[in-house]
Amino acid sequence: MDSATSQRLSISLAATLSLILIHLTLVNSFTEIPTAYEVLEDYNFPVGLLPEEVVTGYKLNHRTGEFSAYLNDSCSVYEGGYRLKYEPTIKGYISNGKISSLEGVSVMFFHKWRKIVEILRRDNHIHFSAGVARDRFHIKDFEESPQCVCSMNLLDLSH
Repeated sequence: MDSATSQRLSISLAATLSLILIHLTLVNSFTEIPTAYEVLEDYNFPVGLLPEEVVTGYKLNHRTGEFSAYLNDSCSVYEGGYRLKYEPTIKGYISNGKISSLEGVSVMFFHKWRKIVEILRRDNHIHFSAGVARDRFHIKDFEESPQCVCSMNLLDLSH
């Protein structure tokens, strides 16, 4: 084999290896990012705190716990006797068993929308705080994510 052929073979081999490494890096970077639902579970919360199939992405600062979750639109759910409304962006701070300074989630309480500001996990219960209003539910109530009603239909749920 002459030196020109040997050089072409080396370049071809290097290019092939580079493409394989790039492909593996891309595949690993896509598969290692957990979903927002998996992040909830990592912090000891059930997936049912977020509505089903509307979360388009999220940002999480693992050091501070500050997060933003993005939904494709505003939506509302009727769950456990309560009406909940989710804004397109939900923000707050998450730590093991605690979500604080929550923004973007409201509950209908005595015919008024009240912002849920804190969610706590205590044993087998989830505690919600909406200012002075507080309630707790069994963890089993949140094993599955609720179905959302899109923002165009929110008027139907506001009464």
